Amino acid sequence: MHPKLITIGSFTIYTYGFFIAAAFLLGMSWTMREARYRGLNPKLVSDLGFYLILGGILGARLLYVLINPRYFLEHPLEIFMFWKGGLVFLGGAIVGAICGYVFLRKRNQPLWPWLDAVAPGLALGQAVGRLGCFAAGCCYGRKCTLPWAVTFTHPDSLAPLYVPLHPTQIYHSLAGLVTFIFLLVAKKRLKGSGQLMGLFLILYAFFRFSIEFFRGDYRGSIGILSVTQILALGLFILGLWVIYKRRA
Repeated sequence: MHPKLITIGSFTIYTYGFFIAAAFLLGMSWTMREARYRGLNPKLVSDLGFYLILGGILGARLLYVLINPRYFLEHPLEIFMFWKGGLVFLGGAIVGAICGYVFLRKRNQPLWPWLDAVAPGLALGQAVGRLGCFAAGCCYGRKCTLPWAVTFTHPDSLAPLYVPLHPTQIYHSLAGLVTFIFLLVAKKRLKGSGQLMGLFLILYAFFRFSIEFFRGDYRGSIGILSVTQILALGLFILGLWVIYKRRA
């Protein structure tokens, strides 16, 4: 809708980058709150957040590039221009999780309580960050005639112009908000350490798999499913396994 938030001469702040930064800051802030609640050291959140952000951006951009190889072979310099749009959450989650795991092990921190502390912040960050996708026009939906269809008109938008589309970015944002609320309600009822992260994985995978059917951008395919749907199925199974194995 509005890819560029502020432009002063040659200086530009992209709306996508602004919301991604806001998502990380809010996610880290809430994780500090959860860390205190669970008796963990909240001062470690900033260091942990650095590893999660670094791994998240690298992984999210890498997966986006891998599922759009033709475009980036023709425009190789744009591989590094992630602030304009083009991050796949699942790629970021995988690489970010690896970086976070290494950090926690080096600091001799308990893994499962930290995973529970991080889960609500991830959902909150997704709810905010997807607004950046909406502004940039990435992760756009299929054509539709529903009353809430959106039409992109900005020439710098990554979505097709002047075509009514499913607002899948808003679907994703609402899914993140619903997941966040579910986690807050469930955190006092799930007794096993790690189960809150398991619930996050299940909810995220369910929403992601479902919303993919309304997406219009290319995300790779394996048969009738997209690459991200295959990954979402894997996360759903992992979430079920975590809840079962970490039951009190």
